[in-house]
Amino acid sequence: MFTARSLSMVAAATAFALMAGCASQNPYDPNTQVPPEGGVSKTAKYGGLGALAGAVAGAAINHNNRGKGALIGAAAVGAAAAGYGYYADKQEAKLRQQMQGTGVQVERQGDDIKLIMPGNITFATDSANIAPSFYTPLNNLANSFKEFNQNSVEIVGYTDSTGSRQHNMNLSQRRAQSVATYLTSQGVDPSRVSTRGMGPDQPVASNADVNGRAQNRRVEVNLKALPNAQTQQYQQQ
Repeated sequence: MFTARSLSMVAAATAFALMAGCASQNPYDPNTQVPPEGGVSKTAKYGGLGALAGAVAGAAINHNNRGKGALIGAAAVGAAAAGYGYYADKQEAKLRQQMQGTGVQVERQGDDIKLIMPGNITFATDSANIAPSFYTPLNNLANSFKEFNQNSVEIVGYTDSTGSRQHNMNLSQRRAQSVATYLTSQGVDPSRVSTRGMGPDQPVASNADVNGRAQNRRVEVNLKALPNAQTQQYQQQ
Protein backbone atom coordinates (compact mmCIF):
# COMPACT_ATOMS: atom_id res chain seq x y z
CA MET A 1 0.00 0.00 0.00
CA PHE A 2 1.12 3.54 -0.69
CA THR A 3 1.51 5.59 2.49
CA ALA A 4 0.88 9.30 2.75
CA ARG A 5 4.64 9.83 2.82
CA SER A 6 5.28 7.82 -0.35
CA LEU A 7 2.46 9.61 -2.17
CA SER A 8 3.93 12.96 -1.20
CA MET A 9 7.30 11.79 -2.54
CA VAL A 10 5.66 10.88 -5.86
CA ALA A 11 4.09 14.33 -6.07
CA ALA A 12 7.38 16.01 -5.21
CA ALA A 13 9.25 13.98 -7.82
CA THR A 14 6.73 14.87 -10.51
CA ALA A 15 6.86 18.56 -9.63
CA PHE A 16 10.65 18.46 -9.77
CA ALA A 17 10.61 16.95 -13.25
CA LEU A 18 8.15 19.57 -14.46
CA MET A 19 10.38 22.35 -13.15
CA ALA A 20 13.41 20.72 -14.78
CA GLY A 21 11.58 20.60 -18.08
CA CYS A 22 10.70 24.27 -17.82
CA ALA A 23 14.25 25.15 -16.86
CA SER A 24 15.60 23.42 -19.97
CA GLN A 25 13.81 25.96 -22.16
CA ASN A 26 16.25 28.77 -22.83
CA PRO A 27 14.22 32.00 -23.35
CA TYR A 28 17.13 33.54 -25.23
CA ASP A 29 17.37 30.67 -27.72
CA PRO A 30 15.50 31.65 -30.94
CA ASN A 31 14.92 27.97 -31.71
CA THR A 32 13.11 27.33 -28.42
CA GLN A 33 9.34 27.13 -28.56
CA VAL A 34 7.64 29.38 -26.04
CA PRO A 35 4.28 28.01 -24.89
CA PRO A 36 1.19 30.24 -24.79
CA GLU A 37 0.84 32.35 -21.65
CA GLY A 38 -0.11 30.09 -18.79
CA GLY A 39 0.72 26.98 -20.82
CA VAL A 40 3.34 24.27 -20.39
CA SER A 41 6.09 23.55 -22.91
CA LYS A 42 6.21 20.17 -24.67
CA THR A 43 9.45 19.40 -22.87
CA ALA A 44 7.96 20.05 -19.45
CA LYS A 45 4.74 18.25 -20.29
CA TYR A 46 6.38 15.07 -21.54
CA GLY A 47 8.97 15.15 -18.77
CA GLY A 48 6.27 15.53 -16.13
CA LEU A 49 4.08 12.76 -17.51
CA GLY A 50 7.09 10.48 -17.80
CA ALA A 51 8.10 11.34 -14.28
CA LEU A 52 4.67 10.45 -12.94
CA ALA A 53 4.71 7.07 -14.66
CA GLY A 54 8.27 6.44 -13.52
CA ALA A 55 7.44 7.44 -9.98
CA VAL A 56 4.56 5.00 -9.76
CA ALA A 57 6.65 2.21 -11.30
CA GLY A 58 9.59 2.96 -9.05
CA ALA A 59 7.44 2.95 -5.94
CA ALA A 60 5.87 -0.35 -6.95
CA ILE A 61 9.24 -2.00 -7.56
CA ASN A 62 10.93 -0.76 -4.39
CA HIS A 63 8.64 -2.29 -1.75
CA ASN A 64 11.01 -1.51 1.11
CA ASN A 65 11.19 2.20 0.44
CA ARG A 66 8.41 3.37 -1.86
CA GLY A 67 9.31 7.03 -1.46
CA LYS A 68 12.90 6.44 -2.56
CA GLY A 69 11.72 4.21 -5.41
CA ALA A 70 9.35 6.93 -6.59
CA LEU A 71 12.13 9.50 -6.72
CA ILE A 72 14.46 7.19 -8.64
CA GLY A 73 11.75 6.17 -11.11
CA ALA A 74 10.65 9.76 -11.68
CA ALA A 75 14.19 10.96 -12.23
CA ALA A 76 15.05 8.23 -14.73
CA VAL A 77 11.89 8.20 -16.83
CA GLY A 78 11.08 11.89 -16.56
CA ALA A 79 14.59 12.92 -17.58
CA ALA A 80 14.52 10.69 -20.64
CA ALA A 81 11.09 11.92 -21.75
CA ALA A 82 12.02 15.57 -21.26
CA GLY A 83 15.31 14.94 -23.07
CA TYR A 84 13.64 13.73 -26.26
CA GLY A 85 10.89 16.33 -25.98
CA TYR A 86 13.55 19.03 -25.92
CA TYR A 87 15.32 17.34 -28.84
CA ALA A 88 12.10 17.31 -30.90
CA ASP A 89 11.45 20.97 -30.02
CA LYS A 90 14.87 21.96 -31.33
CA GLN A 91 14.52 19.91 -34.51
CA GLU A 92 11.05 21.27 -35.26
CA ALA A 93 12.20 24.86 -34.84
CA LYS A 94 15.21 24.28 -37.10
CA LEU A 95 13.06 22.63 -39.79
CA ARG A 96 10.52 25.46 -39.72
CA GLN A 97 13.34 27.93 -40.23
CA GLN A 98 14.87 25.93 -43.07
CA MET A 99 11.58 25.25 -44.87
CA GLN A 100 10.30 28.83 -44.69
CA GLY A 101 9.33 30.03 -48.15
CA THR A 102 9.87 26.64 -49.82
CA GLY A 103 6.23 25.49 -49.78
CA VAL A 104 7.04 22.58 -47.46
CA GLN A 105 4.75 22.36 -44.41
CA VAL A 106 6.07 21.27 -41.01
CA GLU A 107 3.59 19.66 -38.59
CA ARG A 108 4.13 18.43 -35.03
CA GLN A 109 2.14 15.50 -33.64
CA GLY A 110 3.28 14.74 -30.10
CA ASP A 111 6.99 13.97 -30.42
CA ASP A 112 6.61 13.06 -34.11
CA ILE A 113 7.32 15.57 -36.88
CA LYS A 114 5.77 15.45 -40.34
CA LEU A 115 6.90 17.36 -43.43
CA ILE A 116 4.40 17.73 -46.28
CA MET A 117 5.87 18.48 -49.71
CA PRO A 118 3.26 19.51 -52.30
CA GLY A 119 3.25 18.22 -55.85
CA ASN A 120 3.91 21.62 -57.40
CA ILE A 121 7.52 21.61 -56.11
CA THR A 122 8.38 17.91 -56.04
CA PHE A 123 7.81 16.10 -59.36
CA ALA A 124 6.47 16.78 -62.84
CA THR A 125 3.22 15.09 -63.83
CA ASP A 126 3.57 11.31 -64.09
CA SER A 127 7.29 11.49 -63.29
CA ALA A 128 9.52 10.27 -60.47
CA ASN A 129 12.38 12.58 -61.47
CA ILE A 130 13.05 15.24 -58.85
CA ALA A 131 12.03 18.71 -60.04
CA PRO A 132 14.74 21.43 -60.02
CA SER A 133 12.75 23.43 -57.43
CA PHE A 134 12.85 20.46 -55.07
CA TYR A 135 16.62 20.26 -54.63
CA THR A 136 16.97 23.19 -52.23
CA PRO A 137 14.42 21.83 -49.71
CA LEU A 138 15.95 18.36 -50.02
CA ASN A 139 19.46 19.68 -49.39
CA ASN A 140 18.20 21.49 -46.28
CA LEU A 141 16.48 18.31 -45.12
CA ALA A 142 19.62 16.25 -45.63
CA ASN A 143 21.64 18.68 -43.51
CA SER A 144 18.99 18.65 -40.81
CA PHE A 145 18.74 14.85 -40.75
CA LYS A 146 22.50 14.57 -40.35
CA GLU A 147 22.49 17.06 -37.48
CA PHE A 148 19.45 15.49 -35.79
CA ASN A 149 20.15 11.79 -36.12
CA GLN A 150 18.02 10.32 -33.34
CA ASN A 151 14.90 9.66 -35.42
CA SER A 152 13.83 7.45 -38.30
CA VAL A 153 12.95 8.99 -41.66
CA GLU A 154 9.91 7.46 -43.35
CA ILE A 155 9.20 8.82 -46.84
CA VAL A 156 5.67 8.30 -48.17
CA GLY A 157 4.59 9.06 -51.74
CA TYR A 158 1.02 9.92 -52.78
CA THR A 159 -0.76 10.57 -56.10
CA ASP A 160 -4.16 11.80 -57.20
CA SER A 161 -6.76 9.36 -58.53
CA THR A 162 -6.12 9.97 -62.22
CA GLY A 163 -5.13 6.75 -64.03
CA SER A 164 -5.16 3.16 -62.82
CA ARG A 165 -4.63 2.32 -59.18
CA GLN A 166 -1.67 0.04 -59.92
CA HIS A 167 0.05 2.74 -61.97
CA ASN A 168 -0.41 5.25 -59.15
CA MET A 169 0.84 2.82 -56.52
CA ASN A 170 4.00 2.20 -58.53
CA LEU A 171 4.47 5.91 -59.25
CA SER A 172 4.10 6.89 -55.60
CA GLN A 173 6.64 4.26 -54.54
CA ARG A 174 9.14 5.42 -57.18
CA ARG A 175 8.73 9.02 -56.03
CA ALA A 176 9.32 8.09 -52.41
CA GLN A 177 12.38 6.09 -53.45
CA SER A 178 13.73 9.02 -55.48
CA VAL A 179 13.61 11.22 -52.38
CA ALA A 180 15.24 8.51 -50.24
CA THR A 181 17.99 7.92 -52.79
CA TYR A 182 18.81 11.62 -52.97
CA LEU A 183 18.88 12.07 -49.19
CA THR A 184 21.19 9.10 -48.68
CA SER A 185 23.43 10.37 -51.51
CA GLN A 186 23.81 13.55 -49.43
CA GLY A 187 25.04 11.63 -46.39
CA VAL A 188 21.87 10.61 -44.51
CA ASP A 189 22.33 7.17 -42.92
CA PRO A 190 20.40 4.66 -45.13
CA SER A 191 19.57 2.51 -42.08
CA ARG A 192 17.32 5.32 -40.81
CA VAL A 193 15.39 5.70 -44.08
CA SER A 194 12.34 3.74 -45.28
CA THR A 195 9.85 4.31 -48.11
CA ARG A 196 6.20 3.64 -48.83
CA GLY A 197 3.97 4.27 -51.83
CA MET A 198 0.33 5.00 -50.96
CA GLY A 199 -0.90 5.91 -54.45
CA PRO A 200 -4.30 7.65 -54.33
CA ASP A 201 -5.05 6.48 -50.77
CA GLN A 202 -5.58 8.99 -47.94
CA PRO A 203 -6.35 12.06 -50.11
CA VAL A 204 -6.20 15.42 -48.33
CA ALA A 205 -8.51 17.13 -50.83
CA SER A 206 -11.11 16.27 -53.45
CA ASN A 207 -9.89 14.66 -56.67
CA ALA A 208 -12.81 16.22 -58.52
CA ASP A 209 -10.94 19.44 -59.38
CA VAL A 210 -7.46 20.51 -60.43
CA ASN A 211 -6.53 22.20 -57.15
CA GLY A 212 -7.59 19.20 -55.10
CA ARG A 213 -5.61 16.78 -57.24
CA ALA A 214 -2.54 19.01 -56.94
CA GLN A 215 -2.78 18.82 -53.13
CA ASN A 216 -3.10 15.04 -53.24
CA ARG A 217 0.07 14.67 -55.33
CA ARG A 218 2.52 15.03 -52.47
CA VAL A 219 5.40 13.48 -50.55
CA GLU A 220 5.33 13.26 -46.76
CA VAL A 221 8.31 12.64 -44.49
CA ASN A 222 7.57 11.25 -41.03
CA LEU A 223 10.17 11.61 -38.28
CA LYS A 224 9.86 9.33 -35.25
CA ALA A 225 12.24 8.57 -32.40
CA LEU A 226 14.63 5.69 -32.97
CA PRO A 227 14.63 2.92 -30.34
CA ASN A 228 16.42 4.22 -27.20
CA ALA A 229 16.63 7.71 -28.71
CA GLN A 230 15.26 9.34 -25.55
CA THR A 231 17.95 7.86 -23.32
CA GLN A 232 20.74 8.49 -25.83
CA GLN A 233 19.76 12.10 -26.39
CA TYR A 234 19.38 12.84 -22.71
CA GLN A 235 22.82 11.41 -22.00
CA GLN A 236 24.33 13.61 -24.70
CA GLN A 237 23.07 16.84 -23.13
